[in-house]
Amino acid sequence: MISLLDRGFIYGIAHIRGGQELGRAWYENGKVLKKKNTFYDFIDCAQFLVNAKYTSPEKLFINGASAGGMLMGAVTNMRPDLFRGVLAEVPWTDVITDMFDASLPLTTLEYDEWGDPNAKKCYDYMMTWSPYDNVVDAVYPAILATGGLNDTQVPYFSPAKWVAKLREHNRSKNPVLFKCNMGAGHGGESGRFERQKLTALKYAFILDLSGVEK
Repeated sequence: MISLLDRGFIYGIAHIRGGQELGRAWYENGKVLKKKNTFYDFIDCAQFLVNAKYTSPEKLFINGASAGGMLMGAVTNMRPDLFRGVLAEVPWTDVITDMFDASLPLTTLEYDEWGDPNAKKCYDYMMTWSPYDNVVDAVYPAILATGGLNDTQVPYFSPAKWVAKLREHNRSKNPVLFKCNMGAGHGGESGRFERQKLTALKYAFILDLSGVEK
């Protein structure tokens, strides 16, 4: 991150519901049938930065991984106009399909977080925010998604499907890119230098879109 700060970027962390920074009740109001509060929190954080003139939608990039990657997909569907670029690392985007598959390692363990789609009211609510299921014709920002061929938590085909659907519905000329690491699992490729290759790719994506000298 120091490399970006040296080039004039500002770096912020949005503390959204999912953690317990404001207490247990705050956390409880960001799960299952109130899950979208998490997305609203993130959008509000981004909008604050714009309103306070720390940045603008033309210069605002967001980044999240795994469930945080799912967050990236959800907020991009809700406010595609608010971001210049989106980095979604091993993003969990095909929520409904995966939560119906009890053979996946995390599915049944996370019913308490996302809801069990076998219950109709949970299914109906999840369908209102699942990133893959809410892609529509829109002017989307630039997107870089990653996947790992050996990922058992977020199968590589989940972000691949999401990217394919985005490309079909994107009404902008912004790139929608997918990088599948053929030697990685959910946590990325092992080894200090190998991991830095992904960081370099992410920074190159941001710098290119920003028009900043690399």
